[in-house]
Amino acid sequence: MVDWASDSDDDSKFCWHDDGEAEPSSAAALRNADAPGPSTRPREDANGKANGSAPPALVADFMGMGFPKEMVLKAIKEIGDTDTEQLLELLLTYQAIGGDPSVGNCSASTSTPQVIEEEEEDDDDDDVNWEEDDAAGNCARAPDSDGSGDEDFLQEMSENDEKIKTLVRMGFPEDEAKMAITRCGLDASVDTLADSIFASQTAGNGYSANSSEYEDTEFSSFGGRKKTIFMNGNKKKRKRYGSGPQGSQLPFDGSHEESMPLPNPMVGFSLPSDRLRSVHRNLPDQAFGPPFFYYENVALAPKGVWATISRFLYDIQPEFVDSKYFCAAARKRGYIHNLPIENRTPVLPIPPKTISEAFPNTKRWWPSWDPRRQFNCLQTCVASAKLTERIRCALGSVGDAPPPQVQKYVLEECRKWNLVWVGKNKVAPLEPDEMEFLLGYPRNHTRGVSRTERYRALGNSFQVDTVAYHLSVLREMFPTGMNVLSLFSGIGGAEVALHRLGIRMKAVVSVEKSEVNRTVLKSWWDQTQTGTLIEIADVRTLTPDRIESFIRRFGGFDLVIGGSPCNNLAGSNRHHRDGLEGEHSALFYDYFRILDSVKTSMAGM
Repeated sequence: MVDWASDSDDDSKFCWHDDGEAEPSSAAALRNADAPGPSTRPREDANGKANGSAPPALVADFMGMGFPKEMVLKAIKEIGDTDTEQLLELLLTYQAIGGDPSVGNCSASTSTPQVIEEEEEDDDDDDVNWEEDDAAGNCARAPDSDGSGDEDFLQEMSENDEKIKTLVRMGFPEDEAKMAITRCGLDASVDTLADSIFASQTAGNGYSANSSEYEDTEFSSFGGRKKTIFMNGNKKKRKRYGSGPQGSQLPFDGSHEESMPLPNPMVGFSLPSDRLRSVHRNLPDQAFGPPFFYYENVALAPKGVWATISRFLYDIQPEFVDSKYFCAAARKRGYIHNLPIENRTPVLPIPPKTISEAFPNTKRWWPSWDPRRQFNCLQTCVASAKLTERIRCALGSVGDAPPPQVQKYVLEECRKWNLVWVGKNKVAPLEPDEMEFLLGYPRNHTRGVSRTERYRALGNSFQVDTVAYHLSVLREMFPTGMNVLSLFSGIGGAEVALHRLGIRMKAVVSVEKSEVNRTVLKSWWDQTQTGTLIEIADVRTLTPDRIESFIRRFGGFDLVIGGSPCNNLAGSNRHHRDGLEGEHSALFYDYFRILDSVKTSMAGM
């Protein structure tokens, strides 16, 4: 018999998701550096005059060629107004793919997320957990139907262009400047953007793909020599640029504002197929258990976030991993844990790592000019039917060999929305059961709730194969089972990972705000487990006294696992990307509070 105790409190006060949306994509082509955002600085024209709108003469010239004003403004929004030849080519492309509102049924339509059910539940807008990269755009952003936002957008675009030009003058490549704006948001200062770029460059130099450079790598608890190189190099960049003449930028002195370099490739401490390198790490004394703990969040977080998380979690070096090395979809995440890193084993069966292997039926329709072999990060929302119909019309009107600009347009949309080819000139979003497969969940794991909720829950979940690989070291340590405290449980990614590893869960105390997610986890638990499941709705109600009572009841926790909300960390959340001070992401401090309370209580046993 399953001993299930409901310990839910009122869950209508606030909301979170257990996993961030990030990344989308690792492909540079997906990064929308011109996405709108707040801006106040006007653009300057060639004469140095402020210009907050599109040049009237340029708009008039293209209108004289027969292009509608709305189409011209749309093109300027997308690529700017500096290259008239590219503008003309883009306008011609719009006409070829039906971008002119006057072109029949294949007229322009903004690529808004699909409304999957008419009976959409009432949700607070803040509940949406944006992806760490804005490849899929802002799922809550309504399209401008009357063009009234054109002038504001152009002013915001000017701010974006000026920052890119400044970074290029500093010596950074233009594509890296755009990627930095994607990571940090349009509101980020030039100094912050420069830090972000140099952090990525330093990471790329420090984590070479050459296997010989992986040999006997030893990670200190935090920083070390790499930190010194990063600081010195960053100062050189700033000196070259002459940044901070007003002295507004804080010193780069290793405080909470310091950036943490991300590895490239993002392979963590080891991969299942990796036999060429030996990685060692030294954990600080205070990091050792009991219990073991495991914390996850989006890798591409704002500046200083991972340094702060690391500092709170006993100065443990994060393990950054892209799940594209475990399955057919990218998912860049950071993990901080005190688990052993030797003798890891992958969970079986090994999942396919390419789209064609995962979904062989797509081969028949996959065009030769679509080079995708893996999906970008799976999102919480999907493309609209209008978009897929527009793509069908665009391809159907140009024959079997689409011109390069049409191919480029279609590929960008396919990458943004992870579209698959299901017929001739026909693309479609992934179905929820296909996302379950890619993320390592059993078929129909989320079935029984609305499609909208299924996409949202899966987009915010763990990639099970990745997490199971890290947790596999626990299998031999706990042959008779273990007790787990699961924080921000979501749809039970951690529980599914342990189950697939063959680790019995004697008791799980699960804390999860979403009633839908709790329903999914409870349904799965009843079908697969014999242990005790206790569900709690509000992490803030898990007080030290309550934690101690659970420890007395179960004899302690063997594992504390979870990933706090990434709502204020993900790159697409431009207006509330407040880092760990944000309303939702600040719940990380509850993770640390609870973990520390567990460690303290168990130390006194």
